[in-house]
Amino acid sequence: MKTTLKIKLIAIALVTLLASGFSTVSIAENDKITVGALRFTSHAASFVAYERGYFEEAGLTVELKFFQAAQPMAVAIASGDVDYAVTAISGGLVSLANKGAIKVIGGALSEEPGIDGQKVLVSDAAFQSGVTDVKGLDGKSFGITQSGSSFHYMASKMAEAEGIELKFKPLQKVGAIIGALKSGQIDGWSIVPHIAKPLAGSGAVHMVGNVADYLPNYQVTTVFTSTENAMDNRDQTERFLSAFSKGVDDYSAAMIDQSGGDAGMDEMVDLIHKYVYTDRPREKAAPSIINGTMRVNKGAALNIASVQDQLDWFIAEGLVDADSSIDTLVDRSYVDIIE
Repeated sequence: MKTTLKIKLIAIALVTLLASGFSTVSIAENDKITVGALRFTSHAASFVAYERGYFEEAGLTVELKFFQAAQPMAVAIASGDVDYAVTAISGGLVSLANKGAIKVIGGALSEEPGIDGQKVLVSDAAFQSGVTDVKGLDGKSFGITQSGSSFHYMASKMAEAEGIELKFKPLQKVGAIIGALKSGQIDGWSIVPHIAKPLAGSGAVHMVGNVADYLPNYQVTTVFTSTENAMDNRDQTERFLSAFSKGVDDYSAAMIDQSGGDAGMDEMVDLIHKYVYTDRPREKAAPSIINGTMRVNKGAALNIASVQDQLDWFIAEGLVDADSSIDTLVDRSYVDIIE
């Protein structure tokens, strides 16, 4: 009996040791990826997936890499410095897709009726001179990061709708645009609400319109990756999107549906504050983070009609090749497509 018991104990120990060994191997074999983001509330899904272990559960060891504009992020995807990213479609991104380097695989931030969205801002100097709506910006300067950026697209569509002309000022970085607007070096700009509302509250800037009034259901940002990842690393890409989508669900539940009440929102604000407005104490950062709440598409669904409209604009402006196509830009096989 003692011998039999001893054998059983040895067997149990071996099984435990082997299980531990397999677990170690599994952890060691996690795919290491880099995810690009901006320090905006609108990128919260990536932060949530990272902080709550959804990437890890999907077998992904993630490093977050931060950028200050969309186009440099697209270049980083093409060069392999970043594996997956969430940002707006730019002319640079489309051009890289045309070269076979990048694919859009999902949707993220969207303008949605009933949910506060991006705002049109004007400097105090412009406001005092009578610029109290978008039409009043006729002939005025408008800040953008780069030619062919989402800021360029939004402003052009608004100008077209109002029958006005804008003088675009490429300033490369969001921070530079904010400084120029506050000091009156430029007259107008459009940006997400968590940046727009605090600026307007300072008195140096005024809100005069909503982007959604001109671009309803605008697919503001997309999820994209290298063509190699989209085509040859499908399992990894699906795991990334699954983890990202869990982050989307948590963010929407806390900030839009408010299913967790004040406690759930507070917890989400605490999480986002680790990445957004980190230079401010939590109590001062919280209102701006909450003001930045916008819809992020469930399951990373992609509004293909909005993407097509953006592509058509890039082509019409001569910012990308005339033969650029939606099928070259987008891989439709990963998420639900909104026609």
